[in-house]
Amino acid sequence: MQHNSRNQSSTPGACSRICTALIGCALALVGATQPLGAQTLELPGAPDLQAPVDITPQQVEAVAKGLKWLAENQNEEGSWTAKIGYKLNNDYNFTSTTHGHVGVTSLACMAFLAGGNLPGRGPYGDNVERGLNFVLESVQEDGYITRHRTRMYSHAFATLFLAEIYGTTRREDVRRKLQKAVDYIVKSQNLQGGWRYEPYAQESDMSIVVCQVLALRAARNIGIRVPKDTVDRAAKYVVDSAVSLPASKSSGGSYMRRGIEQGTFSYQKDEYSRSSFALTSAGVTALHGLGIYSDQAIEKGVEYLIREMPRFNMERGIQGRGHYFFWYGHYYGVQAMYTVGSPYWEPYFVEIRDLLLGMQKHDGSWPNRTGPGDAFGTAMGVLILEIPYRFLPIFQR
Repeated sequence: MQHNSRNQSSTPGACSRICTALIGCALALVGATQPLGAQTLELPGAPDLQAPVDITPQQVEAVAKGLKWLAENQNEEGSWTAKIGYKLNNDYNFTSTTHGHVGVTSLACMAFLAGGNLPGRGPYGDNVERGLNFVLESVQEDGYITRHRTRMYSHAFATLFLAEIYGTTRREDVRRKLQKAVDYIVKSQNLQGGWRYEPYAQESDMSIVVCQVLALRAARNIGIRVPKDTVDRAAKYVVDSAVSLPASKSSGGSYMRRGIEQGTFSYQKDEYSRSSFALTSAGVTALHGLGIYSDQAIEKGVEYLIREMPRFNMERGIQGRGHYFFWYGHYYGVQAMYTVGSPYWEPYFVEIRDLLLGMQKHDGSWPNRTGPGDAFGTAMGVLILEIPYRFLPIFQR
C-alpha cells in the first residue's frame, strides 16, 4: 500500500506530526493484510494504476470549511441531529427530526478521520472522541448499533467507523463492541447471501449489501473475526446481481433481468428489479471489497458509470439539490474509480470535485434536500473530496 507524501503535506488535517505518524503506522498495518475474500476467490489483486490527481487549494479550502461546519453543528453528547427514516421510492420518509443519527454521526466522524484527526488528537480530535462515545453507547447487547430506530445502513456505517478507529488506536473497548457489531452482520445475513433495511429480513438489496461488505472488509483487515462462509455468500449475491454478460436460460442471473441495461447492477435479484447509477457504483465497490478486481462486470459497470455521470449529476445533484441518491452514488462511485485507476479515475474525480465545489454553500455545508439532511450531505461531500488524501484505510488498496 502506497503512501502519497506530496498529498499528505497539503492536507489540512496533517498539521500535527504526531497525528501524521499515527496514521502512517495504521496504513502500514492495514497494508499488511489481504483484501477480504481475496484468498477465497483466488483472483488477481488490483494493479496500482491511479493517475495522479493534484489536491487543489480550492479543494483544501472546501474540506476545511466542511469540517468546520460539522464541528460547529455537533451536539454536546457527540452526535449530529438528522432526519431518521428510510427511502420510500424516490423520496425519504422520516420518523424523527430531533435526535442524534447513528449513521450520520459515523460518517461525520469518518470525515474527520479522513482529514487526519484521531480521537483526542488533531484539530478535531475532541469531535472524533465525542462522536465515538456516542456510537459506542449505541451498541446494543446483541451487537446491533441503533438509536431511535435507525436501521442497517446506520449499523454498517457505524461498524465501519469503529473498524477505522480500532485500526488506528487498538483500543480494547472499541474492539469488543466492534466484534459484536460484526457478529450481528454475520448473524443477520439471509439465505440470499445479503441484507435488507431491517435485520434478519428474507430479501436483500444491493444498496444495503455494499455497506455491510465494506464494514466486514475493514474489520477483517484489522484482525476482527469474519467467517469465510459469510464472505463467500455475499460474493455470490453481488456477482449474481451484475447485469453485464448475456446469460442463458439455464444460468439465471442476467437472463431474468434482461430488460435492465447491460453494465449495471440490479437493486434486487428478481425479474422486475431496477438498476441505477448509485446501485452500479455500489455493485462495483462491493466486488472490490470482496477482493474481486479483475472481472468483466467491473469493466462494464465502470463504463456505464462514466456514460451516465453527466445525467446523474444534473438530475440528482444540481436539480435534486443533493438527493440522497447523489451522495450515496458518488460515495461509492469515487471508491470504485479510485480502485480501478486509469484511465477512469482522474477525469471522474476532477468532474465530481468541480461539481462539489460549486454545490457547497457559503457556510461550508452541502445540501441534502431529500434524505437525512445537510449533516449527511456535508459528511459525504467532505469524504468524497478527501479520498486523494489517503489517510483513511478504507480509501486504500
